[in-house]
Amino acid sequence: MADAQQSAVRAPASTARWGPPPALTGFVVLLLALFTLAYGVGSAAGPVAPGLRSTVGDAGSSGPGGRGGMGVHPGAGR
Repeated sequence: MADAQQSAVRAPASTARWGPPPALTGFVVLLLALFTLAYGVGSAAGPVAPGLRSTVGDAGSSGPGGRGGMGVHPGAGR
């Protein structure tokens, strides 16, 4: 009976090697695979709108990305 009780005693926790849970490791691997796949598909597809200009443009232009007339609002002083 004493042998059965003695064998049930575990080694100290300090000797056990710590590692992340397998579910966490699998999740991180899956996440990295999805990001890699999405980046590859995005690179293969190219730009969404090739003719689209940057929003940082001429301050005086009235086209998209400019500030033409944005500072004055009609009827704001009424």
